[in-house]
Amino acid sequence: MALHLGYVTRETAVSLRRNLLMTLAGILTVAVSLFLFGGVLLLSRMVDHGTARWKNGVELEIFLCSKSTAEPDSAKPACRSEASEGQIAAVRTELEQSPDVRRFRFFSKEDAFNEAKRIFAGDPELLSNIDPEGLPVSFRVAPKRAELTEKVAAHFNNRFNDGIDTVLTAKEQVRRLLAGIRWIRGLFFAIAGVLLASSLFLIVNTIRLATFARRREIQVMKLVGATNWFIRVPFMCEGLIQGAIGAGLAFGGVYGLRVILSDLVDRSKNLFSAFYVTGGDAIAIGLLIVAVGATVGAMGSAIGLRRFLDA
Repeated sequence: MALHLGYVTRETAVSLRRNLLMTLAGILTVAVSLFLFGGVLLLSRMVDHGTARWKNGVELEIFLCSKSTAEPDSAKPACRSEASEGQIAAVRTELEQSPDVRRFRFFSKEDAFNEAKRIFAGDPELLSNIDPEGLPVSFRVAPKRAELTEKVAAHFNNRFNDGIDTVLTAKEQVRRLLAGIRWIRGLFFAIAGVLLASSLFLIVNTIRLATFARRREIQVMKLVGATNWFIRVPFMCEGLIQGAIGAGLAFGGVYGLRVILSDLVDRSKNLFSAFYVTGGDAIAIGLLIVAVGATVGAMGSAIGLRRFLDA
């Protein structure tokens, strides 16, 4: 065992030195391919973080009857009077007890006016025409899942006798959001799969070129009785080392990319603050690509040797 281990170590080191340019080419190939692969996974994690708040916190708003919406003499279904404190409390209780609601916030007339001032800060003429007393009170509700938005809205809609005027949702926006998330995730993982397959293909070709240069040596070894595994293991170790070193370089590149992306997010001044990636995410992705690099290197070596062996 010690003799075999020494042989494998010696042959691997000799092969790496003898084919230095090919070794560097293999390492750079793995590094670039796995850096792109890791970068795609990093961007995927950013999208996951950025859309988690939207996917799990899509809001709807329940507007209660106010003076401006009350129509006591109207024959059509509408608010007959402003919502009473009891009706407001009843809606609050329903929201608290609903298994589909994750959180909600009550907006009083003063809260609604303050938000209007913030929204229309650049249009003082329009703001001057807003009467705080005429604004409706409301509940801003976040369902537990975006898919539950319409269910919660339907439960509170068309209940004028309970002091509820209307329920506003973003049905089309929610549908597009969920479809967009699925499309982006699918695209990212498809790109990652193509890059991973490309890495394997390039490593196989690199090992085949190195093996072709030593084909006479391999033939002599087989003639003197060397087994296929005896010949294969040093090459697999060579591929594993190339893959691991290349993946280690890619690891550093992915972590550097994480630092750059985090800096860009910090400079965006909350515009893209939800799209972030943590150091833990980068390290987990880095460890994954190191394992993938070593595995792909060893597999590529084994595949590259098949045409030179009888196995």
